[in-house]
Amino acid sequence: MGLVQMLKSQFVLHLLMVYVFMASGVIVNLLQLCTLPLWLVSKQLARKVNIRLGYSIMSQMVALLEWWSATECTLYTDPKSYPLYGKENAIVVLNHNFEIDFLCGWTFCERFGVLGSSKVLAKKELAYVPVIGWMWYFLEIVFCKRRWEDDRKTVAESLQNLHDYPENFWFLLHCEGTRFTPKKHEISMQVAESKGLPKLKYHLLPRTKGFWVTVQNLRGNAAAVYDSTLNFRNNEAPTLLGLLNGKKYHADLYVRRIPLDTIPEGEADCAAWLHKLYQEKDSFQEHYAQTGRFPGPIKSPPRRPWSLINWLCWSCLLLFPLFLLFARLVSSGSTVTIATTVAFCIAVSVGARWMIGQTEIDRGSSYGNKEVSINNN
Repeated sequence: MGLVQMLKSQFVLHLLMVYVFMASGVIVNLLQLCTLPLWLVSKQLARKVNIRLGYSIMSQMVALLEWWSATECTLYTDPKSYPLYGKENAIVVLNHNFEIDFLCGWTFCERFGVLGSSKVLAKKELAYVPVIGWMWYFLEIVFCKRRWEDDRKTVAESLQNLHDYPENFWFLLHCEGTRFTPKKHEISMQVAESKGLPKLKYHLLPRTKGFWVTVQNLRGNAAAVYDSTLNFRNNEAPTLLGLLNGKKYHADLYVRRIPLDTIPEGEADCAAWLHKLYQEKDSFQEHYAQTGRFPGPIKSPPRRPWSLINWLCWSCLLLFPLFLLFARLVSSGSTVTIATTVAFCIAVSVGARWMIGQTEIDRGSSYGNKEVSINNN
């Protein structure tokens, strides 16, 4: 292990990084709260302000991947589609196999300039999580309860509200509903057999109803679906904790641009189209497993410096007073003060581990753990 790698793995540095992220996140959440009166004056201006505020949080996560761990991200795509990325609204269909696949999605949003305005379909519980969840609330993220009877109307209304969104956005969608695990895959393929659907090797059966509602409500607003298939070289299984330790990975992403008006409007036809799409995604993964690359040319956008600049600015702003406070605490020699400092560090550590735990594969939803849950397609 090199010296730089050894330094990146130090627990003290991790605590400081988490402190910067949490403290800056709380500040941003408070600033977002202050924009509430602005919504009454100018909805579009409030949206633009919140896009920038949201970017200042999400880009710190991107900086962790791109600049701290130096993870490489390679894009395989059609050169004719490449100039349109970032210049139109789109639905991005991602596979869900890795703990940091969401972060790779954010990274490509950043490289094409749509990170602050990017959207996801997230479970309702996340809306109550400080920093990320509260930020998403102000960014008009679409939340769902994962109960179709409750979600159909609320998701449709949330998507309709995006028709006058002031900036280009990508709507990131994991149609499988949860991360891939062998147990979930086994049960999912049992369902595929019972429904007479072709079995998938690298994916779970997609949940078609949410996709259909998304497509129907973004017609006339989003121009295309970006079919995106992610993999990592050398059979790596990247984790957020690995990124925090400075471990370098290499992500490969294959993206196809599919015009939205070519997708069937009827629910049954749209469902069949999505199942076919996942069969094709499976063939792309098989090609990758055999050749170590996706089909098509490489057209990767370069890293932008803004995520690093944002991260450094927040670090300078928040670490300097922290160091001053720590120096005063140590010089005071007070046992109570030192004990309070230790307790604070422990609390930050526990909070960090909890947030990291939310990204772990075995902490995913219960989808696939009960056969009945998978039949809700």
